[in-house]
Amino acid sequence: MMKKQIIATLISCALLLGAVSASAEKLTLMLDWFPNIDHLPIYVAQEQGLFKKVGLEVEILSPSETADGLKLAASGNVDLAVSYEPQTIIAAAGGLDVKVVGRLVEHPLTTLLFLKEKGFKTVKDLEGKKIGYTVPGLMDVMLKALLSLNGVKEYEAVNVGFTIVPSLVAGNVDAVMGPFKTYETVTMKHQNLEAAYFELEKWGIPDYEELIFVCGAGTLAGKEAHIKDFIEAVAAAAMYTRTHPQEALQIYLKALPEADVRVESDAFALTLPFYAAPGGSDVTAWQRFADFSLQHGLIEKPVQAAELIHVW
Repeated sequence: MMKKQIIATLISCALLLGAVSASAEKLTLMLDWFPNIDHLPIYVAQEQGLFKKVGLEVEILSPSETADGLKLAASGNVDLAVSYEPQTIIAAAGGLDVKVVGRLVEHPLTTLLFLKEKGFKTVKDLEGKKIGYTVPGLMDVMLKALLSLNGVKEYEAVNVGFTIVPSLVAGNVDAVMGPFKTYETVTMKHQNLEAAYFELEKWGIPDYEELIFVCGAGTLAGKEAHIKDFIEAVAAAAMYTRTHPQEALQIYLKALPEADVRVESDAFALTLPFYAAPGGSDVTAWQRFADFSLQHGLIEKPVQAAELIHVW
């Protein structure tokens, strides 16, 4: 009975996506990070043939630097990228011609992370500390805003890139801006390290969409139908994930056999509620974050969310 239900769900997902085109259209997608559980719906869509059913051949790429994806998408060197709402607003204010075309994770996961033994109780406790950040041009700017909001005037910012936990353990930094409460906390736990963190939205940063899909304006103009098919395939995979979480997890783990099963499984349990529900981005909420960004110095020029978000 369970197998029949799963098959029925996948058939329903496929029907939602429409007919298969005669020849595959190739799309390149660059992730925001190394492949991890945040990207699970993408891999479910890939492994279950949901891209293929709408005539797409999707190549999933990992960035060499954490800020690569958005820039490469804006320039048209990749068709799509996984990005962050704040990063995209900052990029748009800086003149990059990007478009938001879909959602992956719909609420903040980002934290200011530290070892619990540090004993920080408030953000203000980071006065005079050395603080790492992960994504240049985003997390350093977000860090500045967060600390300013909480009265921190003196600190040293250090780009740690992907090396979050090693930097904390080695004492190179006292905290790191950018780790997810659903992932790095889990990896630390599996290394017998006790993590603590400040959630940004509880310390003055407005709610925002953590992970989104972006592309260059030129790419959207030339491949709009194919990009729509991609977004709908990922949405169908997310729907399947919500209704059949354990099956989706096994599909993901099969696609990435090098993944740490214990870490990814624990992280999945925390991440599942955050995968984006059907529907597009909330223009009003985006405008609220853009206005906040201008007010608090994340950006220097106003951004009109309605011009940034593509409505399907």
